[in-house]
Amino acid sequence: MGKYADENVLVVPRSLLDEIGSFQGLCLEPQKYLPAFLDPKNNFFLARDDAEDDPSHKQIIPYAIFHHQGRFLHYVRGGGSGEKRLAAKGSLGIGGHINSEDADQASLDKDTYTIGVEREVNEEINLTGTHSQQIVALINDDSNEVGAVHLGVVHLFDLESSEVSPNEAVIEELQFLTPEELLSRCESMETWSQICLEGLDTILANAQS
Repeated sequence: MGKYADENVLVVPRSLLDEIGSFQGLCLEPQKYLPAFLDPKNNFFLARDDAEDDPSHKQIIPYAIFHHQGRFLHYVRGGGSGEKRLAAKGSLGIGGHINSEDADQASLDKDTYTIGVEREVNEEINLTGTHSQQIVALINDDSNEVGAVHLGVVHLFDLESSEVSPNEAVIEELQFLTPEELLSRCESMETWSQICLEGLDTILANAQS
């Protein structure tokens, strides 16, 4: 039996990313890619055991970062994290795979993607008060084995309240930090969070424009 028995995750062909325009790091033009990625004819669900070792496909991962009055939510991934390669790393992002349970068909569209994002956030943290959110960037990092099979969709949540609590034991040391405090922890963060941190000013400026 595989490591991720019976789990099927949303993927797009790597060739689709290359066709639109491959990039390394942060892309601040998500609208250039998402219509194609979320077109049901271009995506499908693949057994995670296969997807984790198959760089010819990219697993689509919503990556939500949370902002409140100039500070950003940071946490440490505990040892029980589903992705062992990221355990004990600091992170700005709450997110995970879009599973086949999020859709009632073999592929997925924008609406079912949104349902998947909401499910993932609600599974991992509890938010208090209202919030707004928007997709602000994509992340691609082919420099390591985790990044080679994943593609991040960065969602910026702007929160009314800083009262946020973990919903899973693997989310440790949850707290809001200033950009300066985050920079001092950069080397201990997972790669995607480092990429987001480097582009944080631009992400915020684009979101507010």
